[in-house]
Amino acid sequence: MRKISLDKLNQLFAEIASKNSLYIPVDTAAGAKYEKYDGTQTMSDALNTTRSAKDFFFPQTENLVDFKVEGKNIEIKEPVNEYEDFVIFGARACDVKSFEILDRVFLADPVDNFYKNRREHGVVVSMACTKPAETCFCGTFGIDAAAPAGDIVCHKTADAVYFDAKTDKGAKLLESLNALTEDTDSAAVDAQTAQTREVLKKLPLAGLDASAFGADKTMEFFNRPEWQTISESCLGCGTCTFVCPTCQCYDIKDFNTGNEVKRYRCWDSCMYSDFTKMAHGNIRNSQVERFRQRFMHKLVYYPTNNEGIFGCVGCGRCMAKCPVNMNIVKVMRKLGGNK
Repeated sequence: MRKISLDKLNQLFAEIASKNSLYIPVDTAAGAKYEKYDGTQTMSDALNTTRSAKDFFFPQTENLVDFKVEGKNIEIKEPVNEYEDFVIFGARACDVKSFEILDRVFLADPVDNFYKNRREHGVVVSMACTKPAETCFCGTFGIDAAAPAGDIVCHKTADAVYFDAKTDKGAKLLESLNALTEDTDSAAVDAQTAQTREVLKKLPLAGLDASAFGADKTMEFFNRPEWQTISESCLGCGTCTFVCPTCQCYDIKDFNTGNEVKRYRCWDSCMYSDFTKMAHGNIRNSQVERFRQRFMHKLVYYPTNNEGIFGCVGCGRCMAKCPVNMNIVKVMRKLGGNK
């Protein structure tokens, strides 16, 4: 384990940024967000960014291919994607877990090479939580906010940041920082971890139980009458899907620039009325059907296809951002008997 004093943290950022593109969470008027480090920013102390770190591997919009049409000739131009080596600093345990959930989608056959290349070039430096929010419930899904995963795991105390490499990529990066960091034991980290875990036990959602849901329970929940009542307030705005770190739905569209056609993909939302619209019509014509789809996917469909792993990481963003205060916690309590 290595450590650096807090007053030297910007020196460490500068060293990382001299060899890689470095992204850190920065405070803005709209909340914390990741920005490329240029030496002028100060790392945010916010618990989490407004939007998740998912963008680094699965961006909101992405060009796939261009078509140049001249008469009867069509020229296909694949975009040159020379992916940069980059470092994400400060990702929380929930976001790091979300990468594993996305991996099961985009790295399964057929592999999504756009996503795969970004994963290979990115190094995730996670940050353990010390002040979890009342909207946090990552523990419901077996995530330890005090001991996140990642290529390098960080713990920030009152006067220092501690680093523990967990993968080969992480070890290589941490070794390159030996001149700025010093060897240390884990005493301070162990004390902080124990303290944070005591806080986690006292959170309002600490007792939220997902055991009623899971794999192979489609028929148990699909036709429950409660879907009608709990979906009534939903606006279908899609906010929850856009701040969610595990939502993976996208659309592919063509845009004619006048000189060529650009084919791109962009995030989509199962909460939108045209999400499943096809030539014959829409298979989900009501908001209750779309609402049910979203939460069944998180709590039943994804676990069914992924060894029981849930499609939610308990980050609480949907709770914080929904304009009508509707979220997965209310669904779990209503349908799963939680209090």
